[in-house]
Amino acid sequence: MQKPIEVYETEEGTRLLRWFLRHYSGMSASEFYKLCRGGQIRLNSSRCRGKEILRAGDIVRVPPTLTQYQQDKIKKTESGNRFTLADLEKLRKCIIHDDEDIVIFNKPAGLAVQGGTGIVKSVDKMAAEMFPYDKISLVHRLDKETSGVLIVAKNQRSAQILSKEFQDKTAQKEYLALLMGNVSPRSGVIDNFMTKGHILEEGENVLPGVKAYRAITEYKVISEIAGTLSWVSFSPKTGRTHQLRIHSAFSLGAPIIGDTLYNKEQRLDDTLNSLLATKNLFLFAYKLSFRHPGSGKIMTIRAELPNFMLPVIKFLEFKIPE
Repeated sequence: MQKPIEVYETEEGTRLLRWFLRHYSGMSASEFYKLCRGGQIRLNSSRCRGKEILRAGDIVRVPPTLTQYQQDKIKKTESGNRFTLADLEKLRKCIIHDDEDIVIFNKPAGLAVQGGTGIVKSVDKMAAEMFPYDKISLVHRLDKETSGVLIVAKNQRSAQILSKEFQDKTAQKEYLALLMGNVSPRSGVIDNFMTKGHILEEGENVLPGVKAYRAITEYKVISEIAGTLSWVSFSPKTGRTHQLRIHSAFSLGAPIIGDTLYNKEQRLDDTLNSLLATKNLFLFAYKLSFRHPGSGKIMTIRAELPNFMLPVIKFLEFKIPE
């Protein structure tokens, strides 16, 4: 026998057959059932039929001949065809709330929320694997580069209720961002129109076929280093693509640290350049308040700053709001 394999929490609720085909992608279902009948596959030391529902901590014993199928699986995942079980486990550790209606992640920077052409890893696809008996639906989104609080619905009713909350702006979002430069005035409301990646100046005409959208953001400077950096809280009242990044760079004249799309030439002194040596975007979805689709109660969820941001904010002695 190979070394026994312990079932991840991520895999709980999966049937044994599906678990095997996930771990040993080169194996056929008929080969799997043949091994079960021969007693070569065991679950918690007992013979199995293949239809058993797995629970976290279950022990699966498999014969050494299955190594070749596992190698096929590893080669396939390394080629970029799909995410791995290790990827699922990493995302599971990002869960900050989970119940029968919703699951809330502290989404890491660099992970896409929605799958599409050329996107291997995404929250929606990975959450569907983690919760195979739920109907996973996105109800709002974060940019791939943005980290922080992300709610995912686990059934159709919850998806409808939460989607309406975000559309009606009754769900309140708060972001934290580290900006290059200082902001004046220190608080206010940005209210303008934008097209894709561009703010319209007063009196500027829109090209035929191009749509302009109103974009509104409340902001407040929490702390600053004179002439260098600003630690800012954003409360977007609309949800336009790259809204906070564009408002920072063009409306406030202080682009977000790490935003190479709207600030390609970031220049700081050597000490700060060393401190901020990361490719990640310093924009974080910190807090979200919403009405729970099941209980109807108002929930406020806060997430911990990601590892690339927290040491920087502590070093600068900037406060994290309550």
